Amino acid sequence: MDKTNNYSYVETQRAASEAPIPIIKQSSFNKIPQWSFEDTYNLDAPPRPTTCTQSLRNSNDKTFQKAFLPNIRMFLHKDNLNIREWNRLSHFNNPFGFMEIKYDDVMPAVKLIPNPKEPLLLPKLGGDGCVHCAVVGTAGILNGSKMGVEIDAHDYVFRMNGAVINGYEEDVGKRTSVYVHTAHSITESLKVFQEYGYKSAPHDEGIKYVLIPEGLRDFQWLQGLYKGEKVSSGEYQDIKPRNYYSGQFSEDRFYVLHQDFLRYIRNRFLKSDYLNEESWAIVRPTNGAFTLFVALHTCDTVSAYGFMTDDYSKYSNYYAEKRLGSEVIFYLNHDLILEKNLWKSFHNKKILKLYQRNGSKGAKKQ
Repeated sequence: MDKTNNYSYVETQRAASEAPIPIIKQSSFNKIPQWSFEDTYNLDAPPRPTTCTQSLRNSNDKTFQKAFLPNIRMFLHKDNLNIREWNRLSHFNNPFGFMEIKYDDVMPAVKLIPNPKEPLLLPKLGGDGCVHCAVVGTAGILNGSKMGVEIDAHDYVFRMNGAVINGYEEDVGKRTSVYVHTAHSITESLKVFQEYGYKSAPHDEGIKYVLIPEGLRDFQWLQGLYKGEKVSSGEYQDIKPRNYYSGQFSEDRFYVLHQDFLRYIRNRFLKSDYLNEESWAIVRPTNGAFTLFVALHTCDTVSAYGFMTDDYSKYSNYYAEKRLGSEVIFYLNHDLILEKNLWKSFHNKKILKLYQRNGSKGAKKQ
């Protein structure tokens, strides 16, 4: 380590063709380490050309265009993780890499992930050539919003985490095209939102599922999921993952986000000051933030509903809490204010459309 907290890749390159490098410990660093290759990412072939004049790819905002990589590698699969890649990614904490994780604990699951056969989304036949997407978060701002029809009018609808729909259709819509989750969120949401009628993750016919691999437990989950078996070890031992997808799991419609994509979002858009504190290793963007960026890289136009806005204190933590009047909870691992300010900035720059209710009394105590 030098005085600027920067690190080199020399030893990794030397060992790359031989074996996994020794495990790097998070406890070795009192803040996020800055490697010389920190802002280097794998790129895929250029994305499909778009004829959509409204496409966010055509944004005139120079700051966004400089940071935005339309062909960043989004998905992890068995053909793009070799020893060299493993060693590079082992320098980053999860979900941005494999720091503190053993090669032999992850690779059996990775070897089951097929190379995606098609892009996540394509323009609708007979449409205007644009891919129009709505991303629906879980914030209380949607209570009484009556945005359901507008949300469902989009070509595709993204949801994540505890996407409670039954009984809330007028405010949040009823369609789900893409559901983004972790092993933790898809299981824990059943417990947290059960009292609001939540019985399962969305399972519309033909739905596509996107997993954020946030740690070892997600790779243990993936192994059971792809094999159609119970998880053999770890936190979810003896749980059968396929039960959580209500018969809609299909290898052709299941995607795993790549660590480079997740790290790129943090580094270029959501690099929190919390990363300079001792708790740096648990700090990451929310699942909602990752979902929004999946949409920004696969859609031409993006509308965001149920995300934090400046008047967040007027609303309950979740839209499902219609009568509780709960407050937004700030956890140490997420910088919610940083995310709020980014969504507002993107809205002002016309990169996305953010649903806001500024000036209203809100719906906190309905």
